[in-house]
Amino acid sequence: MSTAPDTIVLIHGFWVTPRSWETWIAHYEQRGFRVIAPAYPGFEVEVEALNADPSPVQAVTVPAIVEHLESVVGGLDAPPILIGHSAGGVFTQILLDHGFGAAGVALNSAPTEGVPVVPLTQIKSTFPVLKNPANRHKAVGYSFEQWNYAFTNTLPEDEAHALYDRYAVPVSGMILFESALANLTPGHQGTWVDYHNDSRAPLLFVAGTEDNIMPPKVQWSNAKHYKSDKTLTEVVEFSGKPHLLPSAPGWEDIADYVLAWALRNARG
Repeated sequence: MSTAPDTIVLIHGFWVTPRSWETWIAHYEQRGFRVIAPAYPGFEVEVEALNADPSPVQAVTVPAIVEHLESVVGGLDAPPILIGHSAGGVFTQILLDHGFGAAGVALNSAPTEGVPVVPLTQIKSTFPVLKNPANRHKAVGYSFEQWNYAFTNTLPEDEAHALYDRYAVPVSGMILFESALANLTPGHQGTWVDYHNDSRAPLLFVAGTEDNIMPPKVQWSNAKHYKSDKTLTEVVEFSGKPHLLPSAPGWEDIADYVLAWALRNARG
């Protein structure tokens, strides 16, 4: 008889750190779950320290992130529920494809390799980094106005500014350029997954309808790439929500919904 997962692993995205999960950690711990929110290599420091010295952002790579996450999840006694936001949604998909996790949830996920949809709002959101080829070798921060458009466009400005001050860190120009060019580069890149993997654990894509940087059409397109009929891939939309789902008003409803879905569909 299989046992429901008792551990949840929360995987943060780019432009933020594990601090962005602080409310979800407390929420799930109050429900009796063990909650782990691993940092990318070098991101173990506080937001303020990473803004003062962004060299770890500049140095981090996708293979290093995947290797670290696999070591964390692989060291657990039983497969956990994996929940990733934005780039963390990509890493959730990669971990599932590599055989980790009992179920996975991708919140406003960035796309894995081979998803060609590039909405205009996504171009506008990433343009501050991609407009300058020199940024490829830098850690690039967003101004509040750029952050607000990409992450918190549905929130009052004072609330958005508080989230910017609390969570925002620079992004790796190298990783963003590699992601943007992944579909134009020969061979499989770091975010490739096997869309025909029959043994992959169930996966739920969650889309905020007002997300500018990873709009719903990205989630739907990513989900449609999965071709196996022997595992579950679903998409759900939450109306009026921006990209920063872990902190958007009403996040508790989203947290409870995805947990219930994961527990209902988890593989032993």
